[in-house]
Amino acid sequence: METILFLAHPEGDGRLARATLEALAATKALSESLNASEWSVGLVGENVQEAANSIAGCGTGRVIGVSGGEFAQSRYASDAAAVQAIVAEVKPTLILAPSTSRWSRVMPGLAHRLGGTCDTHVAGISSDANGPSVCRWYYRQRIQARVRRKQRPWFILLDPGCQPAIECAAGQAKVVPVSANLQGPSRTEVRGVQTPAATAQTIRPDAKLLFVTGAGWTKKQADGQTHVPEAERIILEFVNRSHASLGSSKSLVDLSGEGQAVLSFLSHLNQVGQTGSTPRHPKGLATCCHGEEPHTVGWRFIGERRAISLDPNCGWARGKADVVYVADAFAVMRRVNELLAEAESREAS
Repeated sequence: METILFLAHPEGDGRLARATLEALAATKALSESLNASEWSVGLVGENVQEAANSIAGCGTGRVIGVSGGEFAQSRYASDAAAVQAIVAEVKPTLILAPSTSRWSRVMPGLAHRLGGTCDTHVAGISSDANGPSVCRWYYRQRIQARVRRKQRPWFILLDPGCQPAIECAAGQAKVVPVSANLQGPSRTEVRGVQTPAATAQTIRPDAKLLFVTGAGWTKKQADGQTHVPEAERIILEFVNRSHASLGSSKSLVDLSGEGQAVLSFLSHLNQVGQTGSTPRHPKGLATCCHGEEPHTVGWRFIGERRAISLDPNCGWARGKADVVYVADAFAVMRRVNELLAEAESREAS
């Protein structure tokens, strides 16, 4: 008989992030498929009562909380001690959590400490007569595998964007407090948080649209000249007006190594494809990309795919995109920015 524990940490405003609610939905579905009469929730943070109240209507069992000022910020030692205390209280065989940066740092090491095992980047979890199993992608999202483990406790980190978020009625939850065994004062002191300006942030995992740039933006245009500064203005204006997430093909990111001009705001963090990330967004728009397999691997989980290319024989037009606009990306995106500006002015008035 499996005993299930779901782990979460509130955000700075005390609420649970969307990725957490998605993982919570998967946990509830798993408990139902396993006929688990009760599953527990463990919360770690400065104050966990508000987060517990927000999921009071989800049908959870006990809610265990480790709270206090020392758990406000992410630290390996304090987070590991907090989770270990919750695990000791619940004695679960399956521990599920969202694949946030905070949990991803802690869970593998904690699983080793407790004699268990850990799977990260899990895309789905289910159960059958043989017990629970997880779904994972391998070889740059080309191979999907289903994995079972006999070793317990089994820590499972669920990737965001793989299932819809749960909708729970709020209520008044009873949180069972648990004390973590902290080994002396922390050697890590958090003095503040520095974040870039909103316009400098181009990677937005929760954005509804992924806008991908290709090497064509930096190539010679119809007049025989490159227009990299103009390309930068057009792309950044669109990303900031639409609040889209910005991606890039490897060819564009690596042009600097070939001595060619590049878009100054791009880095390998923006890279999408075989050697980059595979983001999950409802919609995607590729511009000046040739649409070959290494690039489209990164689009595997995009819901609706569109592309702009001057080449009607582009790889995007060969079944890799739902809609292809055979046009100049410079002209199209200029006009799109004009329409967005007009819409903003109408809303302001």
